[in-house]
Amino acid sequence: MRIEFWANREEKIPNPKIFSESAADLSKKLANEPDKNKRSQLRRFYDEVLRLDQDARIRGEDKWPHILARLHLLIPKAAYAQGRKLVSQPFVDFIKNSVEQTQTREDLGIFATLFEAFMGFYRQDRPRDN
Repeated sequence: MRIEFWANREEKIPNPKIFSESAADLSKKLANEPDKNKRSQLRRFYDEVLRLDQDARIRGEDKWPHILARLHLLIPKAAYAQGRKLVSQPFVDFIKNSVEQTQTREDLGIFATLFEAFMGFYRQDRPRDN
């Protein structure tokens, strides 16, 4: 399941349903893995994306290559978590597809907001976790 950030990248028009339908669909898909994708595990990735988004806003363009490199580190971290059976393949795919779409600070902002919307739906769809 690939979630497209932009309806029109050149004109900077976000996908209008990314924070509602796409986030809700992803949440429902990931919530059905009983032994994987605990909220506390997903929250680690979410917190890192928020940290990177904040760094990108504060530090400016000159630090963007370093922030982007740190963002790409999420892909092997997700693969490691999957290897330990903590997250599912669809979560790894979400991280990988999102990181690969992130080329600018605006893209990172969309990714962070999408992850926030997903976490909100996930709390509803999987209330039994910590």
